[in-house]
Amino acid sequence: LLAGGCLERTIEITSEPPGALVYPNDVELGRTPVSTAFTFHGSYDVRLRLDGYEPIDTSRVAEAPVQEWPGIDLIAEAMPVTFSNTIEWHFELEPALEFGEDPGSFRTGLLSRARELRYRTSPVVAKPVEGRPLGEAQSDGADADGRAGAPTTLP
Repeated sequence: LLAGGCLERTIEITSEPPGALVYPNDVELGRTPVSTAFTFHGSYDVRLRLDGYEPIDTSRVAEAPVQEWPGIDLIAEAMPVTFSNTIEWHFELEPALEFGEDPGSFRTGLLSRARELRYRTSPVVAKPVEGRPLGEAQSDGADADGRAGAPTTLP
């Protein structure tokens, strides 16, 4: 009874496909699948990079289990038992968009991705008019949703 307990904390990070470099809180950890011990629960910024795939920049939370809540953790430490807390994070990487060798093709593809990102993150959802790219002036004086009196171009 005099020997106190032990708390083991581990974060296991996997990805599909495997082999992505992982950077939790801007510290290179290694390639997936990878696991590491951690000290603190809370929010972590996580970046994954793999050639040929879109990078991932996100955050994940390592939540404390009940035996590590304040007050209860004192009792858990005093018990002659080892508590193990394994947190699993899995990421799905998407293939990177490939553009042709022509620099103009790369620029066109890049602009297309930028417009798509603006469309997905815009607080005002605008629908593209068939045959016209987003942001092009509408000839009928309506906005992209068809509402009259609205601006004729996207911000």
